[in-house]
Order: sequence, then C-alpha cells, then structure tokens
Amino acid sequence: MKRAIFPGSFDPLTLGHYDIIKRGVTLFDEIIVAIGINADKKYMFSLDERIKFIEDAFVDEPKVKVVSYKGLTVDFCQEIEVEFILRGLRNPADFEFEKAIAHTNRDLAPIETVFLLTSAQTSYIASSIVRDVIRNNGDYTKLVPNSVRL
Repeated sequence: MKRAIFPGSFDPLTLGHYDIIKRGVTLFDEIIVAIGINADKKYMFSLDERIKFIEDAFVDEPKVKVVSYKGLTVDFCQEIEVEFILRGLRNPADFEFEKAIAHTNRDLAPIETVFLLTSAQTSYIASSIVRDVIRNNGDYTKLVPNSVRL
C-alpha cells in the first residue's frame, strides 16, 4: 500500500492544498494530512478547527486521513511507516526551498518526496494571504474550500 504524508500547518486549508490532496489520492492509496505543531508559532485557527476544516472538506474521501504531530516530519513518517512526503509547488521559489528540505529529509531517512505543481487557478493562493484577507474583512471565500467558510 502506497501511503503519503502531506505535512503543513493548514492555517487555514486553502484551495491550493485541497487541489494537491485531491490529485494526490489518484497517486496514493492513502494521503495522511499531517498538521505539524510548532509551539513557537501563533496560529489564527486552533488545531481542532484546522482538523475539522480538512475532515469536513474530505468527508466523502476515505483515502484521506488527518492527524497532528510534533517534531521532524521524517521521524513522524518513520513512526507511522510512510515512505512518501507529498508537497505542492506554486513557483520557482517554492521549488528551491522544498528541494533543500527534500534532500535533507532523504539524508535523514529513506523517505522520498513527491512534488505536484499547483493548478494555474490556485498557484497564487497561500495561507498567509488568506489570513490577511480574513483579518481585513475581505472576501476570502474564493480562496478556501466550503469547509473553511466561517
């Protein structure tokens, strides 16, 4: 069984994340959306809210599971016996950043990273932009799945 972890903070889940997960389920038997917990980071949404956003978005997709974890992603992969990390790429800067992480992860553990390019329609969407739109009372609903609409 081919399983992949899709790690991130998902603060909040965006249509870009949603697109990568939907396309990922065609490649893997299971996608584990793994919400990393960083005690030093200030989140807009609680862990429970972020889990619910993802679970509700994929309520009809049994191949998607949602978990949270602390520590290194590769350590978590080994702990739950997952051999692949799924990542989305929006632009060349994402590629350079993600490439360095993928090389480091592969050096630390036998974990392979699989990259999917975001769709043209979602390539500009980032959680930080969505948070800024929400903070400023803008129409964020075009940037997130229905499950995130407050």
